[in-house]
Amino acid sequence: MGLILDSSVAIAAERRGDNVTQLLDQIVTAAGNQEAVLSSIGLTELVHGIYRAQTPQARARRESFIQELLDDVDVYPYTKDAALLAGKIDGEQQERGITIPFSDLLIGATALVHGYSVLTVNVRHFRLIPGLKVVSL
Repeated sequence: MGLILDSSVAIAAERRGDNVTQLLDQIVTAAGNQEAVLSSIGLTELVHGIYRAQTPQARARRESFIQELLDDVDVYPYTKDAALLAGKIDGEQQERGITIPFSDLLIGATALVHGYSVLTVNVRHFRLIPGLKVVSL
């Protein structure tokens, strides 16, 4: 078992001024000693934030934080199996009138394919994914 880190976890830590070691310690405290990884979708969201930074200093800080994070955690790809599962979940949930934000759907499907939970600051959207274990930080 392991954890897929939602980008909200890294964003909140970086905004607080935490370093990656502090973030990983918080993860262990909240969820136990499990493997923590990013999904390629979450990494895309984090990199997007670098280029949306309002100042060169914020951009450099975000870039440094993400690089440090990548030195410590693996990135799991969005695979064919995750795509098939995401399409199924999205179709079934929309049929029930439930819309899941696309990036959260893809992160959640990646977690399900690997048998992982999602660790997030914002549980609301991930709780819409049937069978996904969601851990709040």
